Amino acid sequence: MFPDSSSSSVRTGESGPSRRRLLAALAGSAAVAALGLPGHAAAQDAAPEAEPSAPAPEVAPEAVPEPAPEPVPFSFDVLSDRMQALSKEPYKAAALPEGPLSGLDYDAYRAIRFRPDHSRWADEGTFFRLQAFHPGWLYKEPVEIYELVDGIAEPMHFSAADFEYDGKAADLVPADFEMPGVAGFRLHAPFNRADTFDEVVVFQGASYFRALGRGNVYGLSARGLAVNTASGKTEEFPRFSAFWLERPAPGATSMTIYAALDSKSLTGAYRFIVTPGANTVMDVTARLFMRENVDQLGIAPLTSMFLLGDNDRGDFDDFRHSVHDSEMLIMNTRDGETCVRPLNNPPRLASSYLAAQDPVSFGLIQRNRSFDDYLDAGAHYERRPSLMVEPVGNWGRGTVRLVEIPSDLEANDNIVAFWVPEQRARKGDAMEYDYRLHWGTNPPGAVGTRAHVVRTLVGRGGVAGAAGSPGLRKFVVDFEGGTLGELPDDADVTAEVYASTGRMEKPVFSRIPDTNTWRLVVDITADTGALVELKAEITGYGQNLTETWLYQWINE
Repeated sequence: MFPDSSSSSVRTGESGPSRRRLLAALAGSAAVAALGLPGHAAAQDAAPEAEPSAPAPEVAPEAVPEPAPEPVPFSFDVLSDRMQALSKEPYKAAALPEGPLSGLDYDAYRAIRFRPDHSRWADEGTFFRLQAFHPGWLYKEPVEIYELVDGIAEPMHFSAADFEYDGKAADLVPADFEMPGVAGFRLHAPFNRADTFDEVVVFQGASYFRALGRGNVYGLSARGLAVNTASGKTEEFPRFSAFWLERPAPGATSMTIYAALDSKSLTGAYRFIVTPGANTVMDVTARLFMRENVDQLGIAPLTSMFLLGDNDRGDFDDFRHSVHDSEMLIMNTRDGETCVRPLNNPPRLASSYLAAQDPVSFGLIQRNRSFDDYLDAGAHYERRPSLMVEPVGNWGRGTVRLVEIPSDLEANDNIVAFWVPEQRARKGDAMEYDYRLHWGTNPPGAVGTRAHVVRTLVGRGGVAGAAGSPGLRKFVVDFEGGTLGELPDDADVTAEVYASTGRMEKPVFSRIPDTNTWRLVVDITADTGALVELKAEITGYGQNLTETWLYQWINE
């Protein structure tokens, strides 16, 4: 559901006069005034004074206990209303706590661990258990976590007793340290084995979060929102300032999480419904309220790493064949086309744009699933999840933008992909985006029914054994599956290849003998410094037989 961009309110499924009363109660809370969080409305009635009939000796007044604060109901609509109201107020950066947290460096922070025996909900027989992250190091801004029970929000309290401190951390953090909040949280669930609670979801740092499907290890991440990424403007990193988690009911295998988003240019209210499994699914609703104009709003942003691969080894002297969390961007369109764009580690900042009208899905995927594709016995890149974004409702016209950043370390996330709506976000706008995130080895949309790209190889052009011409590169694309895989060697098929600039030799397309793999080979010459956009697909018998292969070559 998309409110009109000129509207100043979000249309929601809940309404009624009670919402205004709830909001008024929330507005009276100090916590709400500061952070936009639900709190408790306390009231105290003064007793009427009595006129004494005769003077009496002075006695100490008897302490009168304050009445217990009335709990304030919570709902997604109440949170949305509060965040919309907050968008009309000036942005206030989070206060950074002082004290021992400022001394936590990388090594000290890694020496702090949440105690598993302190996991929340561990004694309640639920499908989920929660552990918090300690604040400090890169995660200086504390967040609040609330538990929702029957629609009532109560703060979840964490203390130093919930953590183990080793090494340098034990010297820096006193045993009676009062926690200013936490840095985030993770959920554990028995989604790999029925008798083991494995980590499945993490929310930590700005608006970053990540998840695992069955058998995966952590790789790429998602964010709540990207603001002015690689746009020439100053990039903002909105942060989730507070979370509300519904206490899981016995037998429930999904968890609902709400989050408040805050940034200089906007605020937001988010809802995540997390369902772990072979592919862990997150149903996301993002309601956004603009404080300022934003040149580029990135919806459902994904962040990953590509250091080297078959198509781009750079100057790395590495025993491993490939080093990446994701190997290609993919987009499925309403007219049945699947576009795949192998990732690069470019010589300079690079961008690609895939225009679409209401795409079916897009994502960053890891297709090669054999250990031999990577040969890394520690990182196990073959087990990194793919992540597909499935828009819910009509997202209209826009662009999937891919940003590739030069990198010399696999510790750097240098790949970003997100949806950019055609219409820019303006101050006062309210908008809603619904989408579904699929995390796993082979999530829906990662492979279609047509022949798919299994590898892209790039190297010196020309004939093997002969000196190649300057600026000549060879591009090799292998396809497998679909109708193409069932055709004979002499099938009447055509390779449609396009290059935006440079000179292209005649493409060659044929089956590799004794395999079900078909190979496209093309040589292209370009000037030094040229940026060449490539596109290829195989057609025959009145139809497209393959995915549409896209590539960007910077000749440096």
